[in-house]
Amino acid sequence: MRFLASIVLNAVALWATVWVLQGGLTVTAYDDSQGSLVLTYLILAVVWGLVNAVIGSVVRVVSMPLYCLTLGLFALVVNGFLFWLVGWVSGLLDFGLTIDNFWWAIGGAIIMGILSAILNGIFRTRKRDTRRREVED
Repeated sequence: MRFLASIVLNAVALWATVWVLQGGLTVTAYDDSQGSLVLTYLILAVVWGLVNAVIGSVVRVVSMPLYCLTLGLFALVVNGFLFWLVGWVSGLLDFGLTIDNFWWAIGGAIIMGILSAILNGIFRTRKRDTRRREVED
């Protein structure tokens, strides 16, 4: 249940990101109906999660020296690359996220990260620490 809630919240965050950055980000549905646009956002949220979990973990470990050298600012470039990668993967499917250039990808990754953190914080989809509840009981 938590996984599905996370996907829906990431889809909402992606929708808001595309709405804020209308000049450089667009989402193209695979069909002309409104339901297909919603399904497209959900598919993009799943792709975002997979890219972040699989490729993002590897890239973050490999680029750790650059994180230290730039005091964490390289994280913006890595997250922009992962966001651009989501656009590229969805482009292979002939629908989905279109990003004009890499700067839009960095901006999209920043806004997507902020909105996703806010939404996940509001709806508390992250796993809670069960040890804390055991001590309080």
